[in-house]
Amino acid sequence: MKTRIGFGYDIHRLESGRNLIIGGILIPFEKGAVGHSDADVLIHAICDALLGAANLGDIGQHFPDHSDTYKDVDSALLLKKVDDLLKAQNYQIGNIDSTVCLQAPKLVSFIPAMKEKIAKILEIDSKDVSIKATTTEKLGFVGEGLGVSAYAVVLIENHSRTYLKF
Repeated sequence: MKTRIGFGYDIHRLESGRNLIIGGILIPFEKGAVGHSDADVLIHAICDALLGAANLGDIGQHFPDHSDTYKDVDSALLLKKVDDLLKAQNYQIGNIDSTVCLQAPKLVSFIPAMKEKIAKILEIDSKDVSIKATTTEKLGFVGEGLGVSAYAVVLIENHSRTYLKF
């Protein structure tokens, strides 16, 4: 069994008139994230972490922002496609640890639903999905309420049997 680790990061600006979707959950707020897809910053960071761990490129390679196919797409579908890519290479997810950085609104009450949604998509136990939320103490792009960012670290294991030739 081979164990690999991956890291992902994503950031989106916030604007009025958009939905704020984080971890596949619609968060009531006067601003939403701007992006080619639904701009789900958490799912995008997790996708990049999983792809990186498996050395399969990045989210932009697989779902380019110039493709009409992915215009306004639900990022949950992208996460499922990433999971399918990993499974095709015999990878299983060990765990996910993530942090969402957002000045407002507070996310604590939405985190259980995010964990359940992500775990269901990836067909893993919700205990293997950690999501934390923090502010940036009103510092920088995120702290000024102009954007949202997320970080994710994943552990994956390859269960392929490799036989050495002698």
